[in-house]
Amino acid sequence: MSFVDKSIQCSDCGATFTFGAGEQELFAQRGYTNDPKRCTLCRAARKAQGNGNGSSSYGAPRRQMFPVVCAECGKQAEVPFEPRGSRPVYCSDCYSRVSSNGVRF
Repeated sequence: MSFVDKSIQCSDCGATFTFGAGEQELFAQRGYTNDPKRCTLCRAARKAQGNGNGSSSYGAPRRQMFPVVCAECGKQAEVPFEPRGSRPVYCSDCYSRVSSNGVRF
């Protein structure tokens, strides 16, 4: 399939931008069926700002991280939950090691 450059109007700023043949080929390889709605600058700005409610531009909320000291190795780590102190908390390396040994949490 051959692709030809397209001129598209940005839905945010109204500027006309070129959706190049190379970009179209890349979109097709990735399985995208729609043309982009925003120019490169508006896409970058939207991605950088998130969607305004504490979420990333992809809709996933940003997790609050909590500082901990790993119960296994003693190094500083961050976890996406608030430790209660009733169970050991591990850094990602130690958690992988402990959980692969069949330890149930």
